Amino acid sequence: MTNHLLRRPYRLAAVVAAAMLLVAACGDGEIPETNTPVPPQTDEPSAAGAPAIEEPAANEPSIAGTTVTLISHDSFTLSEGTLEEFTAQTGVNVELLEVGDAGTLVAEAILTKGTPLGDVLFGIDNTFLQRGLDAGIFDRYESPALAGVSPEFQLDPRHRVTPVDYGDVCVNYWIDAVPRVPETLDDLTFPEFADQFVVQHPETSSPGLAFLLATIAAFGDGWELYWEDLRANGVTVTAGWEDAYYGEFTAGGGDRSVVVSYASSPPAEVIYADPPTDVAPTGVITESCYRQIEFAGILTGTDNEAGARALIDFMLSETWQNDVPLNMFVYPVIESATLPPEFVEHTAVPDDPLMLDPADIEANRDAWTERWVEIVLR
Repeated sequence: MTNHLLRRPYRLAAVVAAAMLLVAACGDGEIPETNTPVPPQTDEPSAAGAPAIEEPAANEPSIAGTTVTLISHDSFTLSEGTLEEFTAQTGVNVELLEVGDAGTLVAEAILTKGTPLGDVLFGIDNTFLQRGLDAGIFDRYESPALAGVSPEFQLDPRHRVTPVDYGDVCVNYWIDAVPRVPETLDDLTFPEFADQFVVQHPETSSPGLAFLLATIAAFGDGWELYWEDLRANGVTVTAGWEDAYYGEFTAGGGDRSVVVSYASSPPAEVIYADPPTDVAPTGVITESCYRQIEFAGILTGTDNEAGARALIDFMLSETWQNDVPLNMFVYPVIESATLPPEFVEHTAVPDDPLMLDPADIEANRDAWTERWVEIVLR
């Protein structure tokens, strides 16, 4: 998810600097984008499944001709024509403002609470959700389109945020390079997988943090012993996903056959294969998968609440939801969405993905990552 189709370069340097200081002060480090192979632009989406446009009540001003500013992380991308479809339906223009990774996104929204730089924030996930909720940066809004979203994605019963998409961070392996097909997290501590596993640093990488949380969810108080076993078995650490996947991992010519990546990585390997192939060269340990849910919310202090609500509704339309898999390599949350065939054929979706309560993450993130550093890197 690294393609940037509609970048808005204007920024306030002081705000960005302050946001980064806030991230550092919170002990999270830089959590970069959720990396996947860069997708191409897809064809202009159809209007199928678009939400009905409600005429404003007689005493309500029309939103046509207004502008909504959408603040997102810098991995946000949609097909050309998707946001134009929203404008065609509502008369509302959308300006994009990309501010960095998920941690910076939340930190900046907290710094500008009440006088936000935009109207809608997209890209806060369940690893930072509690921080945003505790800071009170979102207005409540329960979209009628939530009726088509499974309750498992609706983590905030007060509807301060709306689920938009999800993805699973999972251990991937190169099928022709592993000594045998690994099936469990414990397999990676066995001697036959010595010096075969590469992970990302949880303080500098979103998938790295998600995998740390996966081990805590899977092993409870035993997670520290698990990492001690991984270290003894030769696990290596990179700063980010790209260094791991296209550096140490077999996909990039490295000598490690197992890597922390995504459930959507096998279909990406098929889509971008050169020469073309119908068989994914990688597999996924579904037991290892940690679910990341991305949300959008209306920022407190918006001066276009009606337009912001309309954009939230549009994010749950089939137009938007059908567009995200091949652009951001994530999955739609509405039950009526249609997945690309590559996702249907080559993705192993976990039946019971690992997750932790957002409140537990917020309370323990710093202590967990500090302890991880002590175990793995010292």
